[in-house]
Amino acid sequence: MPVPSPYAARLARIPVRREEIDAGGSRTAYWVYGPDDAATTILAVHGFRGDHHGLEPVVAHLPDVRVVMPDLPGFGETPPPADRRLDLDAFADWLTAFAAAAAPGAAVLGHSFGSIVAAAAVAGGLPTPRLILVNPIGAPALEGPRGVLTRLAVFYYWAGAKLPAALGTALLRSPVIVRVMSMAMAKTRERGLRRWIHDQHDRFFSGFSDREALHDAFVTSVSHDVRAYAPRIAQPTLLVAADRDDITPIEAERALRGMFPDARLVELAGVGHLIHYEKPAEAAEAIRSFL
Repeated sequence: MPVPSPYAARLARIPVRREEIDAGGSRTAYWVYGPDDAATTILAVHGFRGDHHGLEPVVAHLPDVRVVMPDLPGFGETPPPADRRLDLDAFADWLTAFAAAAAPGAAVLGHSFGSIVAAAAVAGGLPTPRLILVNPIGAPALEGPRGVLTRLAVFYYWAGAKLPAALGTALLRSPVIVRVMSMAMAKTRERGLRRWIHDQHDRFFSGFSDREALHDAFVTSVSHDVRAYAPRIAQPTLLVAADRDDITPIEAERALRGMFPDARLVELAGVGHLIHYEKPAEAAEAIRSFL
């Protein structure tokens, strides 16, 4: 039985509908939250292995904003493109096409791996008035505070792709490994919130389409970071970072801010790579102020 969400009551008050559209070679499933006549629209891009559910706690704290949130190709309900590997160019091209079709003129938000995809797309010409990056990947993942664990993850995803299909898929969807990942990322001491976070990962972290797409996306996630694109992004940019992030240390986020022509940094204390789960109200406040 699913663990009740601490944000369920807020989210229930926000209208939502599911849509589909062709973009970047994928029949993209997406969800539209909030009033259609809202003054502000945000196009939100979730992180690696997740789907649109992950950013719903932030949406729950932005009831007057229209949020358009797709599942990334290869995750959730969006299949990967049939004739293209999921490298960064594929993700960025998909996001640019999706934005033009479903959310033209929207502010763009990316969380974690979504920050890389969003930054690459905007640097490549995706038109947007503002860019928001939550838990941005501001340094190579292999150099982060848990670089050793990241190297283990490289082997894990390689093995999942190379083993016989049934065994490799079972490894990648292993509930034990998913729980270990969840426990490593969660920083909150609130027992109820931790239980819900683990339940979210249990329910949605294995919703990838196939192991090849997952492997390609993982390689993309650890082969790039936002720094390469920051100097080419002229739009005002908000970085919402965490002081206990195990993937990008806060010192690297401070350095990242200076690489953008126009960026501000909001630092949240006592949280790691799960700002969207543990501090969604604070993230939403920063976003609202920025917009």
